[in-house]
Amino acid sequence: MSTAKVDSSKQGSYPTSERLPFGANGSLFMLSRLLLSENCARDEAILRMTRAEFVDMAALASSNHVIIRALNRFRAIVDESGDAGRVAWAEDALQQEQARIDNAVSFLQKICSALEDANCRAVVIKSLDHWPDLGSDLDLYTDALPANVIGLMRQRFHAELAHRSWGDRMANKWNFLIPGLPESVEIHMRRLGQTGEQVSVANSVIRRARSIHVGNHLFRVPSPEVRLMICTLQRMYRHFYARLCDIADTAALLETNAVDFDLLRSSAQEAGIWEGVATLLAIVSDYVTCYRGYGVNLPSSVTSAARFGGDQIWFGRDFLRIPIMPHSAKLYASQLTSLMTKGELKNAARLSVLPCLAAAAALQFKVTGSDKGIW
Repeated sequence: MSTAKVDSSKQGSYPTSERLPFGANGSLFMLSRLLLSENCARDEAILRMTRAEFVDMAALASSNHVIIRALNRFRAIVDESGDAGRVAWAEDALQQEQARIDNAVSFLQKICSALEDANCRAVVIKSLDHWPDLGSDLDLYTDALPANVIGLMRQRFHAELAHRSWGDRMANKWNFLIPGLPESVEIHMRRLGQTGEQVSVANSVIRRARSIHVGNHLFRVPSPEVRLMICTLQRMYRHFYARLCDIADTAALLETNAVDFDLLRSSAQEAGIWEGVATLLAIVSDYVTCYRGYGVNLPSSVTSAARFGGDQIWFGRDFLRIPIMPHSAKLYASQLTSLMTKGELKNAARLSVLPCLAAAAALQFKVTGSDKGIW
């Protein structure tokens, strides 16, 4: 697998567009350097960044859920150089984002406590993977009955139910709007996957959950193996793009040596998504290699199962794009075949609806500019 090379010999400017990896623009290049490179403390492109370039980079960092991590490092670099003006840029942006995060995490703790008090076992999925950053909404999983959860959210938090798209109904998830909380609260109930086809992964969320401290709060989150499977379902089988947070989060998780690869492989094979998991890990390793010079250690069981790597992704519309045809389509077919082979006919039937759902969403997006109500 080959990745684009970065020529950093020209100080004080970004590499030319044809030398930027994965078709990146200047903001993505600098964010990736700040997050992944071990050698950007004296990068002249950072030290000479204009106000407009900083604003563009901060906006991209926000949409990719890495603003706290990236701007903390940016602030440290410009502070060391004695640049009070650029330090102030970073501090203003960090204070705004930290205030948002503090408010959201406070609500998240109250919601989790209320669910647990009502015997609705809850696990925070996805949202806390990015810590110290936080996603744009709050995601939870519970095995409780939907009626119980909806009643509790309305009674305790005066929550309103957001409109449910076709995809939401298939996936068995509900979005709640709570006064005082700008972020929506998305609760997955008893199923996971774009069409709710994943029962085996869903069952393992609570069974393998662990507790972590986030600031002064205690939350239950998925095990590392389940976390990687959930990320794979979201990126490789639903959205077909990755955020920078997915790269940074996954690389950091793998580097802690907390992942049991044998358990990950057996669990992902049971769910029919092992090739998708392996491919996501290969993409992460290739992307990290491009900016750091070396990737993350992956066992041969992963590299041999990966369908493709970082050479097949590109940057577009603020995210790293994953090809649908033919690569993701083959992963989808493999997942569908696995469900059918295991006799999970109802789950296979749910998954078989996905192409029709995706086609309807694409058509509506082309006509109206939005897939709201479908996807």
